[in-house]
Amino acid sequence: SGEKIALRYLEGQKYRVVARNFRLFRGEIDIIAYDRKTLVFIEVKTRKSTDFGLPEESVTPSKQKQIKKIAQWFLTKNDLDEVECRFDIISLIFDEDAGYSIRHIKDAF
Repeated sequence: SGEKIALRYLEGQKYRVVARNFRLFRGEIDIIAYDRKTLVFIEVKTRKSTDFGLPEESVTPSKQKQIKKIAQWFLTKNDLDEVECRFDIISLIFDEDAGYSIRHIKDAF
């Protein structure tokens, strides 16, 4: 799955994953991980082609708002209000011949 590929990628980049598929308020954050001292909330989007746009284009303003709301709850609940954080998107496009391409968009929103 796209999330498994994203996890392998993040671990290769020395991220420390603290949560996967964190659900709250009828929403979900795919991956929560530390990039050194920064807590990163990561949305993973996968597509088989770009016929309907790039994967990251499906992270709409309303989806961003929902992710931020869940992230704020996570920070407060875990006494992490003072921790630096950011919101990233990992965009995966699968190609039957070439495998997949991965784009990591840091500070996406």
